[in-house]
Amino acid sequence: MLNLNERMVNLGTQRSVIRELFEYGKKKAAQIGAENVFDFSIGNPSVPAPASVNQTAIEIIREMDPVILHGYTSAQGDAGVRKMIADAVNGRFRTDYTADNFYISTGAAAALCCCFHGLCNRGDEVIIFAPYFPEYTVFVEGAGAKPVIVAADTQAFQIDFTALEQALSVRTKAVIVNSPNNPSGAVYAAETVQKLAALLEQKSAEYGHTIFLVSDEPYREIVFSGTQVPFLPDYYRNTLVSYSWSKSLSLPGERMGYVLIPSAVDDFAQVYAAIAGAGRSLGYVNAPGLFQRVCAACANETADLSVYETNKNLLYHSLREMGYHVVEPGGTFYMFPRSLEADDAAFAERAKAHNLLIVPGIGFGCPGHVRISYCVPTERIEKSLPAFEALAKEYLQG
Repeated sequence: MLNLNERMVNLGTQRSVIRELFEYGKKKAAQIGAENVFDFSIGNPSVPAPASVNQTAIEIIREMDPVILHGYTSAQGDAGVRKMIADAVNGRFRTDYTADNFYISTGAAAALCCCFHGLCNRGDEVIIFAPYFPEYTVFVEGAGAKPVIVAADTQAFQIDFTALEQALSVRTKAVIVNSPNNPSGAVYAAETVQKLAALLEQKSAEYGHTIFLVSDEPYREIVFSGTQVPFLPDYYRNTLVSYSWSKSLSLPGERMGYVLIPSAVDDFAQVYAAIAGAGRSLGYVNAPGLFQRVCAACANETADLSVYETNKNLLYHSLREMGYHVVEPGGTFYMFPRSLEADDAAFAERAKAHNLLIVPGIGFGCPGHVRISYCVPTERIEKSLPAFEALAKEYLQG
């Protein structure tokens, strides 16, 4: 008789709603043609990586000793790579980080898991603001901690500080911030971050232990109309930054990212050791060597992100004209309109009849909404608009 870890069995047999919809879209495309399926399910960038990425990879392969290139790096990432990343971050944010402030990870997911496993003991709590990336709860629970969800402010998708204060407790070990936010596209202003930092400083002193801020930043560069994204370590010293090049360089399949552990955090050496120890425990040591070097060399570049603003403007204004309620995103490539019936899962299912694949908001901790991932060719959005309009008419004129 097998005696398996039931939690792992459940995670392995129940794909996320996003992945299920993505797989459904592929099957549907095989039946009726990809051009007739309006798949807005998954955040897979449609713009190619900058040409420099392939050029850099080719140059490294040609010029570097293959034994070194394809050999192990240091567990936390090649020292030269980490220095290049530190230089890029310092140049952008006027900081003074060194290679020893960075732990290279296999994407932002691994970075977050290292943070939660490194920081949390069983019974600790991690606060998550809804709407949130669904895997946050998986990562937190995997670390033995308890996710505590702060309900969404659905008027603007900003932090509800009254609800946050009620959620904070002596068991709070960390607070996750995702700005620009998946799925809403909301960006927290500097004043919001200052207020959050002051509250966490106050509560850390009150509880007699550090509350960490874990800033998940894969969409840092995707912002619109001059929107500024505050760099959280400038506001709160006990901030750990989880970053990925998946969106900025359009490299989601390469799974490259890092944890930034600023020297200013309490007991820096211990915290860095905890992150490194978590990486060791989880088997995340030595991220892929070739793309460590490629991403570090291209760290000051991005793919052509302008298409996302074009797509946002087209979709946002069109949906509003059709009668949908939408909060305009400040960044990312996601939109989070209200569903046109209270049951967002039923609404998303009904959208399938129009070959519209949109993700129910309940999985993001915010029922009554749906996520539209518009990191797609602009032509797909243009072709989908009659389908969105027909769906709206079923509700608004029915």
